Amino acid sequence: MSLLRSIDPSVDHALQAIIAGTSLDPTCTTDLAVGPWDFDSRPGYGPGSSMGDVIPVGAPRQGELPAAYREAGEGELDARIRAAKQTLGDRVVVLGHFYQREEVVRHADYVGDSFQLANAALEHPDAEAIVFCGVHFMAETADLLSGPDQAVVLPNLAAGCSMADMADIDQVEDCWEQLAEVLGPLEEPDADGLLPVIPVTYMNSSAAIKGFVGRHGGIVCTSSNAATVLEWAFARGRRVLFFPDQHLGRNTAKAMGVPLERMPMWNPRRPLGGSRVDELRDGRVILWHGFCSVHRRFTVDQIEQARAEHPGVRVIVHPECPVEVVDAADEAGSTDYIRRAIAAATEPSTFAIGTEINLVRRLAAEHPQHEIFCLDPVVCPCSTMYRIHPGYLAWVLEELVAGRVQNRIRVADDVAQPARVALERMLAARPR
Repeated sequence: MSLLRSIDPSVDHALQAIIAGTSLDPTCTTDLAVGPWDFDSRPGYGPGSSMGDVIPVGAPRQGELPAAYREAGEGELDARIRAAKQTLGDRVVVLGHFYQREEVVRHADYVGDSFQLANAALEHPDAEAIVFCGVHFMAETADLLSGPDQAVVLPNLAAGCSMADMADIDQVEDCWEQLAEVLGPLEEPDADGLLPVIPVTYMNSSAAIKGFVGRHGGIVCTSSNAATVLEWAFARGRRVLFFPDQHLGRNTAKAMGVPLERMPMWNPRRPLGGSRVDELRDGRVILWHGFCSVHRRFTVDQIEQARAEHPGVRVIVHPECPVEVVDAADEAGSTDYIRRAIAAATEPSTFAIGTEINLVRRLAAEHPQHEIFCLDPVVCPCSTMYRIHPGYLAWVLEELVAGRVQNRIRVADDVAQPARVALERMLAARPR
């Protein structure tokens, strides 16, 4: 394996090659090669892995991006972003999630998973603005953790999250009321000092959900610290209500020794979530019927094919994957776990990775001594992360240079106070 090979990390370049016919790689939709502004006014999450998910009525929409940004080429946008950042200096910090496209990530001052970026938002109290290249719930979290005079900016308001939208506050409040009918008063501890249920929400949830968790003695988790958070919750309650991602909850609890039969599902569209009273009473982790459409694409068949074609391959998947995929893999861990596992490999190795393709391609480019590929052969990035195009980043930065704050994300005070409580508990639950 040559150490000199050059790998292009850009998913956009791969998509353009597919459209041009110079690549035979499959894609879930050729619409991904079009600028996201073509879809901002349409219902839905846009092309990509979540395009089949149902978007809630009233989901944020993005206003029209000026033509100067829509029509600019990659090189021009890159130069404009760099010039704006240089002018703004320390007044602005740009945060970029691992799943962002390469053309955006290269401009981020900090790149990380949701846990790392939440900490990064805390560490820059002097910045006037935090430009969050991620999705809506992440920008809300940054607003919760940043100072009152700091503006948090989301370059494209249409960059939401289909998983986060699978648990809205009305559904969660209704679930809580139904659980109280089954389990008794939820705020009263038993003889051992344990509450009937502790709510735990994944970071991939709205500020309203985080506020609910804070009001009811619960905590937020990320894929990095989910096990630590569940231990925290089990020390305080008989059972956990875990939302919105069933797979992260199931995989984490299973690894901690909780039997699958003690993890009833809660489907908010059914009475008692579709579970029996005895299942809820005997349950240790009540799982919300939500999922990530990116990680649901990975299958056991893909793992078997990778092993057949690449003897000795090391398969690492994200814990948002279905349990049978996690069981078939060699390892499962957060995006940062995956990154660190590859960085720690001292000998040239082959890795099959089950997570979002932008991160996988970037890891392959950063570690050319290894062979690194995505388990899913179809080029299908996260629909909503892909909404953050360099055109939007250039626009919000140049508007800041002009003294105008666009796309500011604000969380109402009545939600923010309890949500901060839940987030502070999360930040204290450091992953091991």
